[in-house]
Amino acid sequence: MTEVESPSPEIMLTFYNRLYPFKSIFAWLNHSHKPGRLFTHREFAFTINTSGGEAYLRYNSFNAADELKKQVCTLNPTRFEIGPVYSAKPRDRKTLRPGALQPELRELVFDIDMTDYDPVRTCCSDADICKKCWPFISAAVKVLDRAIREEFGYEKLLWVYSGRRGIHLWISDKAAMELTDIQRKAVVGWLGVVQVGKDSSKKLNVRNAGTLPPSLQAALQELRTVFPALILRNQKLFASEEGYLDLLKCIPDSKMADKLSSKWEDSRGTSEERWEELLGEAKKNQNVWNAIEDVILMYTYPRLDAEVSKHRNHLLKAPFCVHPKTGRVCVPVDPHTVDSFDPSTVPTVGQLLRELDEMGNSNGEETKADWEKTSLKPYIELMNNHVRTVIDVKHEEDMTW
Repeated sequence: MTEVESPSPEIMLTFYNRLYPFKSIFAWLNHSHKPGRLFTHREFAFTINTSGGEAYLRYNSFNAADELKKQVCTLNPTRFEIGPVYSAKPRDRKTLRPGALQPELRELVFDIDMTDYDPVRTCCSDADICKKCWPFISAAVKVLDRAIREEFGYEKLLWVYSGRRGIHLWISDKAAMELTDIQRKAVVGWLGVVQVGKDSSKKLNVRNAGTLPPSLQAALQELRTVFPALILRNQKLFASEEGYLDLLKCIPDSKMADKLSSKWEDSRGTSEERWEELLGEAKKNQNVWNAIEDVILMYTYPRLDAEVSKHRNHLLKAPFCVHPKTGRVCVPVDPHTVDSFDPSTVPTVGQLLRELDEMGNSNGEETKADWEKTSLKPYIELMNNHVRTVIDVKHEEDMTW
């Protein structure tokens, strides 16, 4: 993805003043239109530019959306982050006795970063992302969204594109908000099949007497459909010697692995051809067939940054912030249409301001909010629809933005 110069302070200030959906963010965090502890005791942290570099300002809290907006427009941060709900207002921490300020509630959050897929992608590396590797993220969204809803019963899930190379998940159900750190660690451990940073050829240990647990059987059904296009055609992962040798390390039958290695060493086979040959051999051996299923999971199952999810006091970038490297807005993503989501088409802050300038107040649209005149509109509408589920509003006319 093409990077741009960091948006200027003038551009960012206009964005915050005219386009940032403060009221939507307030209602989402607060679970109500009337300010309550879920908002007033919430920590916000700001990253601001200074003459000496960057400064990070923590333990800010606000009584209402307008107060948050006023402070954001005053500080004009490059981004801001959202933390937990504390036992007292974070801004009062200096007046409290030591240890009195404790995190009590927090959305259960997950972070999926494309760089964690570097061991199993060939099209890009590091911060880069393209249409060939985005399906790693879309597959992760579909698998996790289903697992979290079906296995844990959570319903209030918000997926947000990070603005560059990944995606965040915020879960606002009451039961999720109340999870302790120990319970969050257990949830991540249950969901985290592939450990980030581990060798992609390391065998998984997820079977009981040779059988996958039901949750992974369900994930496997989804990932079987993703694997051919993503791993074989897009990434061509087994076309190289390094790629097919990593694959064969996963095969428990050493004679079979040696036989295929010798054959592939003397050929110019494609990933698809080599995979089909392996499948043909695997049908003769149940243990190898199990290993084939494990390979599909190992190469395509969601890779979670566990540390983000384990602790209530972790802060995560707010939705609709602007990524300083790409200039793109961190927009919500519909899990039902994530396959068609294209990060390169997400609006940049510069694009949005140009749209405002071009639109002006023409065509009788002066009654519309500024964001409704731009390509940010469908994303804020998606956010507002999600907010309705969070605060349990049954009729659209009840929502006042």
